[in-house]
Amino acid sequence: MQETKRQKQIGQLIQEELSDVFQRMGFNVVEGGMISIAAVKMTPDLLEAKVYLSMFQIKSPEEMLERIKERMGEIKKALGLRVGKQLRRMPELAFFLDDTLDYVFKMEELFKKIKEDDSHIKGDNK
Repeated sequence: MQETKRQKQIGQLIQEELSDVFQRMGFNVVEGGMISIAAVKMTPDLLEAKVYLSMFQIKSPEEMLERIKERMGEIKKALGLRVGKQLRRMPELAFFLDDTLDYVFKMEELFKKIKEDDSHIKGDNK
């Protein structure tokens, strides 16, 4: 189902403010890697925000996700102070790993391999 304009607006607001909260809490640059808020999808009732985190060069993304979840109360409080005047109710946050970057890197590797294999085949036909 297509997101409504309001869902998109609230999702974008939460994404921007949550990015700033993560930066202030030191989550954006961790263990030599980076964490960014890839997307925020709101449920139709605006009571839950599904937050997709992109982790670049983080050794254990699942472990990092658990560390973030452990500080959920702190994160939600900081976010609530920032968006409380704009929202009637603070949505529940649910964090997920966004594997889009991993998928892109895997696809790039596959394309490189196909190109290499193709050049070997063309070289054999000469």
